[in-house]
Amino acid sequence: MSSSERRPRFHLAFPVDDLDKARAFYGGIMACPEGRSSENWVDFDFYGHQIVAHLAPGECQAVATGGVDGKAVPVRHFGLLMAWDDWEALAERFKAAGVAFIIEPYVRFAGEPGEQGTFFLRDPAGNALEFKCFRDEAGIFKRG
Repeated sequence: MSSSERRPRFHLAFPVDDLDKARAFYGGIMACPEGRSSENWVDFDFYGHQIVAHLAPGECQAVATGGVDGKAVPVRHFGLLMAWDDWEALAERFKAAGVAFIIEPYVRFAGEPGEQGTFFLRDPAGNALEFKCFRDEAGIFKRG
C-alpha cells in the first residue's frame, strides 16, 4: 500500500497517574484495543489512531477553561469526531459506567453553520476529552 493510499492518523502521548485505571477507562469503557506497553506506558488503538498513556503523576493537573457557546470548555483536551449514532452510543456507554460529564451531551451552535453534538469528560487522571459529531460533515470547517 502506498503512502498516498493510507489515511493520516494522529499520535498523542499524554500523562496518567495510574496505568491500571487508564486501561480500565480506555480499554474497558471505551473498548480501545491495547497495543504495546511497558511498566511506564501503554498504547491504545483510539478508533484507528494511536494514543499513549505515559505514567507521569506529576504532570496530571487541572487545566484552564475557556468560554464556548456559554460553557466552560477545558482548553487542553483531545477527542474524536464521530458519526452521530456512534456518538450517542458512546455517551450512553459513559453514562452506564457512571462517568461524570464536564459538559453533558447537547447540540452546540443549533441552527448555525457548524451545528454539532458534543460532550466533555475527564479520564481517571483528569485529562479532558471531547467527543462530537456533525449531522452534516461539510459543517466541520464551515464558517458562519
